[in-house]
Amino acid sequence: MNMQRKSPKGNVTLAHGGGGTAMRQLIESVFTDAFRPDGMEDQARLMDAALQEPGVRLAFTTDSFVVEPVEFPGGDIGKIAVCGTVNDLAVGGARPLWLSAAFIIEEGTEIALLQRVVESMRIEAERAGVRIVTGDTKVVGRGMADKLFVTTSGVGVIPPGRDLAASHIRPGDVAIVNGVLGDHGAAILAARGEMALAAEIPSDCQGLGHLMEAVIAAAPETRAARDATRGGVASVLNEMAEAAGIGIEIEETALPLRTEVKGMCEILGLDPLYLANEGTLVAFVPEEQAEAALQAMRDTPEGQNAAIIGRATEGPAGRVTMRTLFGGQRVVDMMVGEQLPRIC
Repeated sequence: MNMQRKSPKGNVTLAHGGGGTAMRQLIESVFTDAFRPDGMEDQARLMDAALQEPGVRLAFTTDSFVVEPVEFPGGDIGKIAVCGTVNDLAVGGARPLWLSAAFIIEEGTEIALLQRVVESMRIEAERAGVRIVTGDTKVVGRGMADKLFVTTSGVGVIPPGRDLAASHIRPGDVAIVNGVLGDHGAAILAARGEMALAAEIPSDCQGLGHLMEAVIAAAPETRAARDATRGGVASVLNEMAEAAGIGIEIEETALPLRTEVKGMCEILGLDPLYLANEGTLVAFVPEEQAEAALQAMRDTPEGQNAAIIGRATEGPAGRVTMRTLFGGQRVVDMMVGEQLPRIC
């Protein structure tokens, strides 16, 4: 006799983490109904035609997400978890294929919230062309977490002959971003309501796998790319300059910034170069392929605000500078500390 599946209502309780009927109902109604894994074994069994190609390499990454608030304009913790892991694979030249997802859930969290987060993960995974194939859930007592923490790991394949790394950047290479800077950090700050800011700025949270494939197709000698998450564009430029042993110079007038973000930064004394992004990357390409790469970005939904912001220079090695609006120069250092905690 078939038993009718019961969909849990209300809030998560410690029983939902106890391994019994309540836990099974939560997993089946919230997670497996959305992600539809192949079977319910303790591991995912992975197969893809790309794995059979001679010379292919696997890429693997993992990340944890603790954003507060869990839901914000433009996304939620689930969307960030999928996009963040997909992007970590994509900027290294990998084609993302599979994700795992582990959830730490605080007792008392609304099951409806959990369902919304999981649904946004399903949607983003579908957009990115990846599958969430395995996962885990744990429930902890009140005060031991903040509603929901998510850890995702991702596996992708790097095609033969593709080798993106910051150490490949050479003087004269051009720096390109795919969109406006600082939107995610500004969105989280506004959503917290601590500063009585009227602006509702949407996060730039988005997957960049399709954009990276378009860039590499248009500019096959693309040197490297990094997604500018915590620490913003300033931090990734410093990391890339140090890894390559070159200097980087950017143009303040070329930086794509939303008016609302510029205004917020001016009011609060923040620098948008250090604000986090969740759907913005910096790519370095040879000068002769820069226009092709730029157009390839602009031809994708994720890159319509793409812009050339600077170039690699002879040095000093590891130093990032910015030519200001007034024609002077200032050093753009690696960020010390954290402008905003709990942003991703």
